[in-house]
Amino acid sequence: MKAEDNNISEEKAEVAVQEEKEQESSDDDEYEKVCIICHRPESAAGKMVEMPSNITICKDCLQRSFDAMNNMPIDFSKMMNMPGVQFLNLSDLENSVPKRQKIKKKKQASEKPVKKLDIKDIPAPHKIKARLDEYVVGQEYAKKAMSVAVYNHYKRVLSNTMDDIEIEKSNMLMIGPTGSGKTYLVKTLAKLLDVPLAITDATSLTEAGYIGDDIESVVSKLLAAADNDVERAEKGIIFIDEIDKIAKKKNSSQRDVSGESVQQGMLKLLEGSEVEVPVGANSKNAMVPLTTVNTKNILFICGGAFPDLEGIIKERLTNKASMGFNAELKDKYDNEKNILSKVTIEDLRNFGMIPEFIGRLPIIFTLKGLNKDSLVQILKEPKNAILKQYQKLLALDEVCLKFDEGALEAIAEKAMKKDTGARALRAIIEEFMLDIMYEIPKDDSIGQVTITREYIEGTGGPVIELRGQGVPLLS
Repeated sequence: MKAEDNNISEEKAEVAVQEEKEQESSDDDEYEKVCIICHRPESAAGKMVEMPSNITICKDCLQRSFDAMNNMPIDFSKMMNMPGVQFLNLSDLENSVPKRQKIKKKKQASEKPVKKLDIKDIPAPHKIKARLDEYVVGQEYAKKAMSVAVYNHYKRVLSNTMDDIEIEKSNMLMIGPTGSGKTYLVKTLAKLLDVPLAITDATSLTEAGYIGDDIESVVSKLLAAADNDVERAEKGIIFIDEIDKIAKKKNSSQRDVSGESVQQGMLKLLEGSEVEVPVGANSKNAMVPLTTVNTKNILFICGGAFPDLEGIIKERLTNKASMGFNAELKDKYDNEKNILSKVTIEDLRNFGMIPEFIGRLPIIFTLKGLNKDSLVQILKEPKNAILKQYQKLLALDEVCLKFDEGALEAIAEKAMKKDTGARALRAIIEEFMLDIMYEIPKDDSIGQVTITREYIEGTGGPVIELRGQGVPLLS
C-alpha cells in the first residue's frame, strides 16, 4: 500500500510540475518577445529569432551583427582556442529584459472587410451637406464649399474617362475663429465618407534635421489610418489643423525651423509627388521600413484660426482713402462680426503665408463667429448636443433632465463673454452640472430636474420633482 501511495504522490507531483510549466508558457504567450539589442517588440520589429537561454533577437539586428563580424579583419575561428579569451555567455543576458517590463500583446480585432471605392458610392453634394447639418449648426457657405470640393475630388480620383482633360486637385483652406467648428466639420466628414482620414497638427512640424515631426509624418499618419494599405491611403483625406502656426515669423533674428521652411517643404505634398514615409513611425530615423506614397490623389484640407488676420484686413480696408471726403473712419470695421469673410490672398501673404503655399490651396473659405442664437442652437439641436449627452447620463439613473429656454440663453450669454466659441459651452455646463451629477444619485425618489435661468446666474436653484408627484413652481 505504501508503494502505491508513493507512486500516486509522485504522479501528482509530475502533473503539478507539468501544469506549472504550461502556465508559464501560456503567460509568456500573452507577452511580446523583445529584441535583446534594439529593444523593439515583435509587433514593431517582426518575427524574432530565438536563441538559447530564452534570448530573442530581431532579424535586422542579427543581420547587422553578422555583417559587422564578416567585415572585421579578425578571424574569430582562430581565437576560440586562445588562452585568456572568453566569448559572450548568452546566459548572462537572460535577465537583461525584466519580465515586468514586457509588453502585453494586443488582442487581434476582427478585420472589417474593406469596401472598394466606386464613383456610384460617393454621395452627392446635397447629401453630404445634409449629413453635416445634423451635427454642425450654421456655417452654410463652409458646408456647401466643403461638400462640393469633396464630391469633385472623388469624381476626379475614381473616373478614368478624362484622359485628355486632367482635373486638378481641389485642396481647401478653412479660416475661422476658435470654436467655430473647423475640426468638427472634418471629423463629421470622416464619419460620412468611408475613406481613410488623418487629422494632424502643424504645430509639431519642423524642418528636416530638427527635433519634431518631419513633414512626411502627415502622410505616415494617413498610411496608419489605412492599415498600411498604400493604394487605399493614396485616395484618403489629410486635415492639417493650426496651419497658421507655420506662418513666417516677423522680425525674427533666429532660424525659423517651424515657419517658412515647413511651408516650402509641404509644397511637394500638396501638389502631388512620390514621398518616402516610415511605416508605423513619425520619423525616418526610427528603425522601421520605408514605403513610397503618391500624394497626387490625396485631398488636403488645412484649417486655422489666423488670430491677427482681422487686424490686417481692417488695416487694408481703412487705408483705401486716408484723407478728404472719401476717407473712412478708423473704427468703421471694429464691430464687424464677419470681417474674416473679406479676406484676400494679399492679406494671407501679409500674415506670413508664402504665395506658393496659398496657390496650392485654391478653395479658400471662412467660418463665421458664433452669436448668441447659434450657441443656443448648438446646445440643443445637433445629434450629439451637449444637453442630450447629459440627459442620457441622467436617464441611466432614471432621472429626466430638462432645460428652460431662459437657462439656455443664460448659458449662451456666459459663453459669449469667454470668446472661445462652442468650446466655452461645455466648460460652463460642466461647472453648474457638477453638483447635480453629485447629488442626484443619493436620492432614488427624484424623478425630474429642471435647470432654470436663476440657477445658471446663481440667484436660485434647479426645480426638482419627485417620482409620481408634481411640485408646483414658486412664483
